[in-house]
Amino acid sequence: MRSVVHPKLIAGRLRSGPFGSFDSDGLDGFFRVTGPNGADLIIVASTDRNGIAEGWEHVSVSLRNRCPNWPEMCFVKGLFWSEEETVVQLHPPESTYISNHAYCLHLWRDTRNDHRLPPAILVGHKEAGEIKTPAQAAKIMRDLGLSA
Repeated sequence: MRSVVHPKLIAGRLRSGPFGSFDSDGLDGFFRVTGPNGADLIIVASTDRNGIAEGWEHVSVSLRNRCPNWPEMCFVKGLFWSEEETVVQLHPPESTYISNHAYCLHLWRDTRNDHRLPPAILVGHKEAGEIKTPAQAAKIMRDLGLSA
């Protein structure tokens, strides 16, 4: 995790009540931050400073009426971790599911083990560049002969 707390987190820290924390808590705490699309993101973060999390850093992100989207999760990842740190979202066995909020997603980083990444070709073709619009995606599908 980052060593410096982002100003958006400082401004959005909940400082009172049962979830309140202090600036001295660093990245641990409960935060309300406006996301990249203007939605209020509720963020709960823990860095394993006390050892309870067994080497895991954790950030949960929720909204009142929907799950966070990809740009929002990327935004939150950037608030807590550097560009070169690997952070994951997990899908554990259903027998271990715990859900305390219908619209909450989690980011995790194992500080004791580097995350092995799949080959890049399983994600996409780097030479294709970033595809930002549905029209760009449709053109690529047509060019590959995969359009419906």
